[in-house]
Amino acid sequence: MTAATLCLLIYGGDEYLNEQNARDAVYRLLEEHRDAELARVDARSADANSFDEAVSPSLLSQRSVVWVEHAEDADSGLLDAIVAYANETNRDPEASPVVMQCAATLKGRSVEALMRRNNIPVDTVPKLDKAKDKLNYVYQQFQSRGRRIDPQAAQQLVNVLGDHVGELAAMIRQLCFDFDDDPMRVNRVNQYLTGNPKVTGFNVADLAMGGKTARAVIALRSALAQGTEPIALIGALALQMRNLAKAAAIRQGDISKTKAAVNEWALRTANGRLGGWTSQGISACMQRLAWADEQCKSRGGDPIYALENTIELIGAKGIQ
Repeated sequence: MTAATLCLLIYGGDEYLNEQNARDAVYRLLEEHRDAELARVDARSADANSFDEAVSPSLLSQRSVVWVEHAEDADSGLLDAIVAYANETNRDPEASPVVMQCAATLKGRSVEALMRRNNIPVDTVPKLDKAKDKLNYVYQQFQSRGRRIDPQAAQQLVNVLGDHVGELAAMIRQLCFDFDDDPMRVNRVNQYLTGNPKVTGFNVADLAMGGKTARAVIALRSALAQGTEPIALIGALALQMRNLAKAAAIRQGDISKTKAAVNEWALRTANGRLGGWTSQGISACMQRLAWADEQCKSRGGDPIYALENTIELIGAKGIQ
């Protein structure tokens, strides 16, 4: 048995995905070795002796699947013990496999480098810190289940849950379990996201950007009556306007797509809305949004009036 088959380091990336990858690896090993028991080792408090005990046969089982958590906080003695164990020759084929879970801290990077130097495989977890990465994650999760999702629905999931990958993953699992739709469309997604202020905000923004001013104002008042904070609605309107401004700048050759950092679906949507807009109109709406934001944050302001006024200007494509 070699280091490549005996030990694995799950390293860095998004915290939820890091833990999920480690959990998946552990339970695959438990499925493979039905006679093994699970031994969890917390590297924040464990030492070399604790590790040796975890990988050794017990009264209940000849071997364990050892899950070393918080490897970024392991002391040198524990790390040396893991490396020595992984590279030990003439090992019993019934040896206990080890999965290490490690965050990408300063100390964590040292642990990763140590494992690589000793030919211990490293599974590097993606960060998902960019909108494009989150969107790709949604597509991959549906594909892994043999399903598809409409781009608008995928974007809606990222808009609302993209900052909480665990919630995003849970929502995808629930959607695929509850519905057979293939592809999954935005109306299905919104069934489970109704009442979320981000969803309400994006619906209001879509109506305003589409020139449906009266419907946007009605949706705004309904959202406020249901308890949605004005600042959440401002944020959704501002995002749509920023995307529109970037699409205009790309079309004019002022910036590249890469520098604009807008995902393809959002860019296509913004491009489809550019008709009738001028640079002056976009600038006027951005200024009005800044004023509305100030009204929302000021005790003396009138956020409802500011929001309605801003929606009316956006619906008129900035023409005052």
